[in-house]
Amino acid sequence: MVSSEYGRRIAARFATFDQDGNGYIDRQDFNAAAKALLAEFAVAARSDRGQALYGGAEALWQGMAGIADRDGDQRITREEFVTAAVKRLRDNPDRFAEIARPFLHAALAVADADGDGAVTVPDTARVLTALGVPGDTARSVAAALDTDGDGKVGEAEAVPAFARWFTVPE
Repeated sequence: MVSSEYGRRIAARFATFDQDGNGYIDRQDFNAAAKALLAEFAVAARSDRGQALYGGAEALWQGMAGIADRDGDQRITREEFVTAAVKRLRDNPDRFAEIARPFLHAALAVADADGDGAVTVPDTARVLTALGVPGDTARSVAAALDTDGDGKVGEAEAVPAFARWFTVPE
């Protein structure tokens, strides 16, 4: 049985993905997230990094739609989202990590100012803020993502953390 607390937390994740607030998640929400991130870091959409980000956003959308869009209408309702999290991903965060990896890899590349494969903690907070996470929360989450204390966040830290955040174990 799913607790009401678990359902509430998953529903809050839905609001993060529903970038335009229209009550469902669709491809446009992922495109909006990519566009916001590119604008935050002044990266051109037609650049290699911009195209990789849009490709990663599309891959994330396709993966989520494949898991959650039960009626095939190319929109994920809150109910479909929560059901997918509970029935298909809660006990398998690695599955979601692999779905999210292309987008996260590309998002980190957009924010990686020196091209060393990792993003500073402040720039990680900028990524989160661009994706709709409130400022104080974004800063504390970014700091927590730096698990080795080197002042940077890499894919090895970000991908599993994102999967844990989405799947929200009880």
